[in-house]
Amino acid sequence: MNTAFTPGMVHGSQTAQGSRFDAVVIGGGVMGCSTALHLAQGGMRVALVDRGQLCREASGVNAGTLTLHMTRAALVPYAMRAWQMWMDAEKWLGMGVLETHVPGLTLAFTEAECELVELRAKARREFGAPIEVISPERAREIEPGIHPSLLKAGYCEIDGFASAYLTGRAFRHALLNAGVEVLENAPVEGIDSSDTGHAIRFAAASGLQPLQATRIVLAGGVWIENMLAWLGVKIPIKVLINQLIVTERIRPVMRTVLSVANGLLSLKQFANGTVLIGGGWQGSGDRERGGVEARPDNLVGNMRLAAYAVPALAEARVARIWLGLEAETADAMPIIGDVPGVKDAFVVGSAHSGYTSGPFMGRIMAQHILGQPTDLPLFDPARLLGMPMPGA
Repeated sequence: MNTAFTPGMVHGSQTAQGSRFDAVVIGGGVMGCSTALHLAQGGMRVALVDRGQLCREASGVNAGTLTLHMTRAALVPYAMRAWQMWMDAEKWLGMGVLETHVPGLTLAFTEAECELVELRAKARREFGAPIEVISPERAREIEPGIHPSLLKAGYCEIDGFASAYLTGRAFRHALLNAGVEVLENAPVEGIDSSDTGHAIRFAAASGLQPLQATRIVLAGGVWIENMLAWLGVKIPIKVLINQLIVTERIRPVMRTVLSVANGLLSLKQFANGTVLIGGGWQGSGDRERGGVEARPDNLVGNMRLAAYAVPALAEARVARIWLGLEAETADAMPIIGDVPGVKDAFVVGSAHSGYTSGPFMGRIMAQHILGQPTDLPLFDPARLLGMPMPGA
């Protein structure tokens, strides 16, 4: 197989066009890539299709945080297994993603935030997270640069981060080695389904013939709503337009992953000295247009909060700002399982903090399709039928 890649080309053998696959995965983010890889390793003939390049949407532009502090309590067991997969990336992907294991702290500067730290630590401990509440003195021993007004902190040894921009490179390496047909820059226009299988139709401009598949997996992140509509299934998916900030290189000012109890800040410093500032402050955009523009007020608020939590960040200058799209279901739980009413069709995605848990969720999706017991339960898409989005 030719593994050379040139931006703008469709990657994958043209002989694959018109032939039949055991499974075609549509969507080349972390969950789609992981599903395709584990299906291929389970003995299936697999194609992976993306309208762009692998892991260049949400999976490649997020903060790369691998934290339990910001993972919903019920998803902690999934995130813990995925965290280990990220830390072992070189073993199962054959290539690392600069995965870094450091402790994590969630900070409380007000009495209300102290209560949140206690409640969230307790909720996550019930699902197995090794999170403890520590004193401000202990927190400053771990992270000396924290603002002196700190009142309390949650501490977790299982934390860290990866370099999201390396994710696609690592998965491509693993997928090609596993024999997966990878078709990039191949936008799908629709799916024709019958009792005998599925035909995946591409946009006319691509010049690609339909792919024939016994099974299909929809793994399109915020575009899962559109993909399900191809099959006549209506499940609403909320779209978040998250702003992220990276600074110029500065001296070492932190050695942990930091968040605040109010959920509006996440911080980490990379080995090269740059600091990534996130926390879900919203920009402007939507599913159709993607991220359109940053909101200055939200950027200022995000940076002020960062400089308050770690005063040394006041000396940092912003190098770049960008937007990343995040998907969320009506009940804020993932969608992993069989597409309701459509034979041999599956869907995986739309998980809050999906990058953190993505590799493991792709693994259990593949286990289900292969007829194997899943390591942890799936999240039945049928529960979301007819459920309105909050505030709708």
